[in-house]
Amino acid sequence: MRIKRRRQSVRDNLANPIDTAYLPSEPIAELSSELSANDKMLREAFQGCSDIVFRPIHTSPKLLLIYTDGLVDTKTLEKVVLKPILHEGHSSGSNSIPITRDIIQEQLVAVSQIQTVPTIDDVIDGILKANIGLLIDGENKAIIAELKGFERRAVEEPAAEVSVRGPRDGFTETLRINTSLIRRRIRSPRLKMESVTLGRVSQTDIAIVYIEGIVSRTVLDEVRNRIGRIQMDGVLESGFIEEFIEDAPWSPFPQIQNTERPDVVCASLLEGKVAIIIDNTPFVMIAPMTFWTGLQAVEDYYERSIYTTFIRFVRYSLFNIALMLPSLYVALSTFHQQLIPTNLLISIANSREGVPFPTFVEALLMEFMFEGLREAGIRMPKAVGSAVSIVGALVIGQSAVQAGIVSAPVVIVVAMTGIASFAIPRYNFGTAYRLLRFPMLILAGMFGLYGIVSGIFLMIIHLNGLRSFGVPYMSPVVSPVPHNLKDIFVRAPRWMMTKRPPFSSTTNVRRIPEGQQPSPKKGEEGQ
Repeated sequence: MRIKRRRQSVRDNLANPIDTAYLPSEPIAELSSELSANDKMLREAFQGCSDIVFRPIHTSPKLLLIYTDGLVDTKTLEKVVLKPILHEGHSSGSNSIPITRDIIQEQLVAVSQIQTVPTIDDVIDGILKANIGLLIDGENKAIIAELKGFERRAVEEPAAEVSVRGPRDGFTETLRINTSLIRRRIRSPRLKMESVTLGRVSQTDIAIVYIEGIVSRTVLDEVRNRIGRIQMDGVLESGFIEEFIEDAPWSPFPQIQNTERPDVVCASLLEGKVAIIIDNTPFVMIAPMTFWTGLQAVEDYYERSIYTTFIRFVRYSLFNIALMLPSLYVALSTFHQQLIPTNLLISIANSREGVPFPTFVEALLMEFMFEGLREAGIRMPKAVGSAVSIVGALVIGQSAVQAGIVSAPVVIVVAMTGIASFAIPRYNFGTAYRLLRFPMLILAGMFGLYGIVSGIFLMIIHLNGLRSFGVPYMSPVVSPVPHNLKDIFVRAPRWMMTKRPPFSSTTNVRRIPEGQQPSPKKGEEGQ
């Protein structure tokens, strides 16, 4: 039996150099022509795996069927594999004529996807990927046939990205279901899906999805290179990969978009972006991501442009409130009382009578409690989570005011800030501003309005220097071109957005022909 060293890696799919120090040193054994030797090696490999089924078949020659219980459709297995071999094969004379690999592939086993593999590792990999392995005595190659039959979650509406208008389907934890949801919407051979396997132990399947001719080749090559550099034991969720491929890991702003919606992925692909689909998670990553993507909701592209533009102005206003309202209140009430109207200042002073803490401590304490209530509401069961968070906020806020621990204006400010933060469409983008609210609050408590202005300048400097797969994070505002600003502060009518974003392919920038503005025909004007 010939032995060879392992030379393959998950990164071979991306044609990158291999770090052999990370790879396991066990040799790869090729299959033997003796069934007993193969049976022994496979049983040793699967020792202690009670869910691996070894099913010997006493024909001429002998066969060995191996599969993972729970991952294979056993009813289909009996119908299309065992029954033809044990019964139909005998009646057609295969009992007197030795069964060969070609006969099984071409005549007996009615499976659409079937292949032959030469090594023990290939057999093990195929079995663990919900396939069946069929070994034949006298053959030094095994048959791997796809008979997946594990439990799958049904396609449902995404819980984290609900919309009033738009598709209701969402991604699941199954890779092929997710790719099919994208293929249903983009029925073109230019839609490419490159397969990659990551995780030395988990062997997780990943698909890199893009549209040829539209995607930016620079971004695509960068995605391939960064994924190819990943070396780890297991990939259980998209977050495992995200931390390896983002540009600035210490930045609070997300540089990769996450979504559960197939329509969002398809729209991004048509803009020239790249999607990364990971098996066992419904969250698909999209690269590159810009600052403005985090403030755009799904319904912005399904409703009329006038309504969407108005909602965007409301959303941007709430976004600023969520970031700066507590710090502005602290700065004005502590350092710049002359900027507050007299009647309002008197009302604030009356409400603060008897409160033992300064305004900064009040705001910091209430913000911390609000974040605690929000986290508790998320972690508790759905049936009681929302009720506990709402009742907790009301009871704690009212009790704290009556006890004289905090003042009523601080409770109002924190409540308005919390409501405004819920208007940010992307959860991970809103989390960044929940985090930044505390440094802004500290700067306001120390330096007043000067601290707020300094914090804003530092944030703007950081955002202008941030990149997502080489694309400026503030693009296209950093290099303003009129047609690139039609989907930033406003949402122009679709017939006006004739060109793709600037980071897409420069050879195919036009997506809509010009001259499609709706207007009545001349013959209908007088009717």
